[in-house]
Amino acid sequence: MNNRRQFFAGAAATMAGLSVARSALAALPEPVIQTSVDTAPPLVPNTGRPYNPVVTLNGWSLPWRMSNGVKEFHLVAEPVVREMSPGFKVNMWGYNGQSPGPTIEVVEGDRVRIFVTNKLPEHTTIHWHGQRLPNGMDGVGGLNQPAIPVGKTFVYEFEARRPGTFMYHPHADEMVQMAMGMMGFWVTHPKGKHPHISEVDRDFCFLLNAFDVEPGSKTPKVNTMTDFNIWAMNSRIFPAIDTLNVRLNDRVRIRVGNLTMTNHPIHLHGHEFLVTGTDGGPTPPATRWYEVTTDVAVGQMRQIELIADEEGDWAFHCHKSHHTMNAMGHDVPTMVGVDHRGLVNKIQRVVPDYMVMGERGMADMGEMQMPIPDNTAPMMTGTGQFGPIEMGGMFSVFKVRKDQKPGDYKDPGPYKFPQGTVAYEWAGATPAAPRAATPQGKADATAVKPHSSGKHH
Repeated sequence: MNNRRQFFAGAAATMAGLSVARSALAALPEPVIQTSVDTAPPLVPNTGRPYNPVVTLNGWSLPWRMSNGVKEFHLVAEPVVREMSPGFKVNMWGYNGQSPGPTIEVVEGDRVRIFVTNKLPEHTTIHWHGQRLPNGMDGVGGLNQPAIPVGKTFVYEFEARRPGTFMYHPHADEMVQMAMGMMGFWVTHPKGKHPHISEVDRDFCFLLNAFDVEPGSKTPKVNTMTDFNIWAMNSRIFPAIDTLNVRLNDRVRIRVGNLTMTNHPIHLHGHEFLVTGTDGGPTPPATRWYEVTTDVAVGQMRQIELIADEEGDWAFHCHKSHHTMNAMGHDVPTMVGVDHRGLVNKIQRVVPDYMVMGERGMADMGEMQMPIPDNTAPMMTGTGQFGPIEMGGMFSVFKVRKDQKPGDYKDPGPYKFPQGTVAYEWAGATPAAPRAATPQGKADATAVKPHSSGKHH
């Protein structure tokens, strides 16, 4: 990451909705641009009030400068190319070189000033989703402010009034701009000890997003409402989503935001967790209960916490089965049980590369090196210690290790299973299935006797 922090002195004290004059452009904070798709280490604050930083999955946090006690950021709305997985790149719109844009981290009570420069081919705005702020800073084009014209810079300024997990996204030509990937994460840390906010050892965040990208193409279809084929976490798809790497017995917080067109039941294997926060703020402890899946609806944030006390490689994914697949043709008929054998030779005379597929289910897709169009993500992919994982899309791995050092986010590699703890093939005789005994002289309660009339009453 280009982590330059030498900013020009001074700042234009303009209000949101007022274009920054050319004479003031030299006073703008230098925009920091990121092109790496790797998860950046936490951005530990060296100015302003201290806080425990988050780690953005396959993303990064935006540096700032302090100007007369105000925390200043510079976002650049612009076309970007996001590598969703190796060999699969998509033309998107985003911020500062990425989609999603960088995470913004502040502290409760901070005065925040965000310069927004528009390098898109059309006007835009930014809505600060979930924030309490002056109405003219809310970012709805036409309602709260004039839209930011192409090539202009506007300024938003407000106080981060409450701690929590938030987002930012446009409220101008919203259908197109959000479908093209314009979104980002915002975290407001508490200014001190908070009765409903625990201190944690690891704090992760990411956005759920979805795109409709035709196989072989590079630009999302923005008019799609429900029939998406690329399901992603921070615009990355498995196995290109980084793993969540933690130390055994760490207290872990995971913040998830949803800017897709449907809900996502987020499920973690091997552990229970508590929902400790929403976009409305931290949840009071008396309202919490343990879950292994929590639904994140459209436009919502969910913050979960757990003690990572089970060592291993644990699946972490959306529980809608289609959302862990990619590049799916939703109009393909189900071929399970269909005998292709008499047809294959005839088809191959016309289409030599034709392959039999689907008559036993789709698991073969995880092993086939089937040719696909350029710039297309496989539907099922990823390989583990025991073979194909047969996933894609909204899927990652929660890696818990006793020897992971505090603050170390590197991937520890595959889990070393203790002897005798892996499911295995049974080589002996198959035991007979037990059946419940029926008391003598009594009819089997499961038997159904037809009525003599042949009718049911």
